[in-house]
Amino acid sequence: MAAEIVNPRSDSNTGTGTGSAPDDAFDPAFALHRGGKMAIEATVPVRDKDDLSLAYTPGVAKVCSAIAEQPELVHDYTWKSQVVAVVTDGTAVLGLGDIGPEASLPVMEGKAILFKQFGGVDAVPIALGTTDTDEIVETVVRLAPSFGGVNLEDISAPRCFEIERRLQEALDIPVFHDDQHGTAVVTLAALRNAAKLTDRSLGQLRAVISGAGAAGVAIAKILIEAGIGDVAVCDRKGIVSADRSDLTDVKREVAGFTNKGGLTGSLQDALDGADVFIGVSGGTVPEEAVAKMAKDSLIFAMANPTPEIHPEIAHKYAAVVATGRSDYPNQINNVLAFPGIFAGAMQVRASRITEGMKLAAAEALAAVVAEELSADRVIPSPFDERVAPAVTAAVAAAARAEGVARR
Repeated sequence: MAAEIVNPRSDSNTGTGTGSAPDDAFDPAFALHRGGKMAIEATVPVRDKDDLSLAYTPGVAKVCSAIAEQPELVHDYTWKSQVVAVVTDGTAVLGLGDIGPEASLPVMEGKAILFKQFGGVDAVPIALGTTDTDEIVETVVRLAPSFGGVNLEDISAPRCFEIERRLQEALDIPVFHDDQHGTAVVTLAALRNAAKLTDRSLGQLRAVISGAGAAGVAIAKILIEAGIGDVAVCDRKGIVSADRSDLTDVKREVAGFTNKGGLTGSLQDALDGADVFIGVSGGTVPEEAVAKMAKDSLIFAMANPTPEIHPEIAHKYAAVVATGRSDYPNQINNVLAFPGIFAGAMQVRASRITEGMKLAAAEALAAVVAEELSADRVIPSPFDERVAPAVTAAVAAAARAEGVARR
């Protein structure tokens, strides 16, 4: 007999508490979120005492003993190899910023259901009550035996870089900060197709990235790996260049592998003659700076909900325009990447996600619509059923080629 889940209102105005309560009847967002967006569901029946004795004691003891003797059997006889921990500290949640672990849970639940919906991967939201780097690393390491992968989510820069690096060093399962690498993979895929559409190669393009946080740094790295002609990264103070004395360790590293042209000055200076604008920062780029970009420029203004360059302005000058919004064509949406990347990595029990696996994911994603290109279609829709299988297969093959697959 199914159990009835009782979810009493905690926001009712019945004489206790203060303030106004959300009204589910008038706000569909609150109505959809009541009780959460996900649940754990059994994959085996428990209908009678025989089922119970197999699913739990005494039958479960045989499986436990076998795993104790051969630890690798945990992948075959538990859900470990198909479940991801979605870990956050709530410090960089969407456009909301540092809102804390509890307030981040609706986003983490959403991320978990996207894993399942678009990649067939189970995921568990974990919101940590600490922002201390050492404590986050220690906590995730202790939780890791229960999971086949770790997706870091909405952790603020620059701590996110160190947390990811240390976890990758400590664990033998994929650790992936989606805010960095998911965005980078989808951006590269769209840029490949935009270049193809305008009869250019990546090597012929000079790109400017507005934003030197998690996404901006990862995009710069993957573009360099993919063979971009040159890329300059800009922060609030202008072009990240080696002559600046105010750079963090991460930005100093960025200055070392970008900006071959030795540009200095502001974002507007960098855009003069540039082929590509990639925005992951917010703010507004003046139209006069956009007008100085090269002919047939490619503008990816991905700040959400307000793009750095409004599409109406961008279309005056650009051959291809992409945003982070679903109500415009060419949405740069991470859901095109992370479900398939984890599915492919976990399919072959990869010990980590390599640069080659990310490049393979971008190539596979671009190929989905490579024969259907138009100015409004350089990247697939998240609902294109070809995406997840293509990315999954490409990532699995790359893991085997790079020697990180364990089956």
